[in-house]
Amino acid sequence: MARLSKNMKAALSKIDGEKFYELEDAAKLLKEITFTKFDASVDIAVRLGVDPRKADQMVRGSVKLPHGIGKSVRVLVLCTPDKQEEAKAAGADYVGLDDYIEKIKGGWTDVDVIITTPAVMGKVGALGKILGPRGLMPNPKTGTVTMDVGKAVEEVKAGKIDFKVDKYGIVHTTIGRVSFDKEKIVDNAKEFLSTIAKLKPSSAKGTYIKSVSLSSTMSPGIKIETKSILG
Repeated sequence: MARLSKNMKAALSKIDGEKFYELEDAAKLLKEITFTKFDASVDIAVRLGVDPRKADQMVRGSVKLPHGIGKSVRVLVLCTPDKQEEAKAAGADYVGLDDYIEKIKGGWTDVDVIITTPAVMGKVGALGKILGPRGLMPNPKTGTVTMDVGKAVEEVKAGKIDFKVDKYGIVHTTIGRVSFDKEKIVDNAKEFLSTIAKLKPSSAKGTYIKSVSLSSTMSPGIKIETKSILG
């Protein structure tokens, strides 16, 4: 059995494992129990009452967080030459098509988001086995397959994130950094949870949002009282 570090013991001593915290209290506590020397991410995990094996209960979407995630997002735009200047002007880090498709086939995936246009999805679709497992496959539902590549790039750079429920019925994503003020963490969490709530499948029965927890890199999770957030 792995021994707990001094910092982990200190963090656990501050958390009541049986308690469900108000979001504001959890955000404050999270900053107190994070001891990393780097600016740790703030992560949220939401367990949903859905069956991801059923197509009509697959929860996925995107949300523009009010305060971003505190991280520089590397964006690749795969498009035809007529769209490349638009993508570059919007701030895309990499722009091209065939050259980057060959790089990806060779194993290069050093980006956070890939945006493309419908016209080239035939070529991009062939990369599914590489991009899919890494969560990089463009999808119209998340706005990453679009003719308006400039707007898509700007939104991603401004804090838009994509998310999808995993096979266990959990949505897990980063919503900020520990260096954020408590209020910014709360704002981002509320925006994310509000978006999740709106995406409830009509076929999902019973409790939809079953549990929510907040954590940072290498910190224990803090259980959140969901009723105080969503009413």
